Amino acid sequence: MHIDQLQQLSAWLAATDIALLELRGPDEHLRLRHDGTRVEVVEDDAPPTQEGPSANAGRIVATAISVGVFLHHHPLQQTPLARSGTRVRAGQTLGLLQIGSLLLPVSVPQAAVVTGPLVEHGETVGYGTPLIELQPLVEVS
Repeated sequence: MHIDQLQQLSAWLAATDIALLELRGPDEHLRLRHDGTRVEVVEDDAPPTQEGPSANAGRIVATAISVGVFLHHHPLQQTPLARSGTRVRAGQTLGLLQIGSLLLPVSVPQAAVVTGPLVEHGETVGYGTPLIELQPLVEVS
């Protein structure tokens, strides 16, 4: 990212009440923190995590792709979309992320078994918050 772009982003962030701005691209990762008086680049030695579900040590963790309220079930139903111990297929909806009146599905990219939720129903979550833990299914050829 060019320094002029970084300065422009910093100026825009300083004019808001947003505390953290994170931008990710195929080859770049930038985090800017605004503490109310100044904007600084947040150094991150760890490699950036991928959006949505991520694999780590034989498990999959579905993460929030936005800020919102995590729902285990649809607001008009009481049945959870994915209970612990349930086998799920790739693309199946595991929960919902509510942003105002918008409901975004939280899904998994591969077949797995739900280990359990990591947040409570109705809990406010931020971008990247781990929501549901799963165990990948081992395919036998």
